[in-house]
Amino acid sequence: MWTLLKLVVAGGVLLAGGGTAMAADPRHPVVQGYGAISPMPDAKERPDHALRYRVLFSVTKAPSAPDQANPGLEKVARFLNLLGADGVRPAPGDVAVIIYGPATLSVMTDAAYTDRTKAARNPNLPLIAALRAAGVSVRVCSQALVGNNIAPATVDKGVEIDVSGLTTMATLQLRGWALIPD
Repeated sequence: MWTLLKLVVAGGVLLAGGGTAMAADPRHPVVQGYGAISPMPDAKERPDHALRYRVLFSVTKAPSAPDQANPGLEKVARFLNLLGADGVRPAPGDVAVIIYGPATLSVMTDAAYTDRTKAARNPNLPLIAALRAAGVSVRVCSQALVGNNIAPATVDKGVEIDVSGLTTMATLQLRGWALIPD
């Protein structure tokens, strides 16, 4: 019993007596430290366990200051936490984010980001790592890299480079994905 309980707690969920699931951290049941939620047990519309959540987030806006994490990336974490609070976990790769426009700087390595913004580090990299650990595909538009004068070599290794945000959005929507813009 102890080993099972220990493994389940490591996965972020504690099973209480009678099979009731309780989040180890109800504000961050899936992505720890990001996308805090306020659990609402009496809310009517809830995530549907019968659905396959294939969702693409479009992140285009920059944070208000270079030392702050991108709020569009926080929204992705919040979405995962909202689903996770009801026990719904999209399959790895079924949630994706495409980054372009002023948000493009968010994907730069610490050294490149510091050089460009004078911030001590890129505050988005720990959030991107947490999203990837939760199964999110994090992508950036190559056209936005060129437009923002960002060398592909300075993109964090955890971020995929797509040919364009426009084609990624069109392609995934035509394949049945829901688009959530920022």
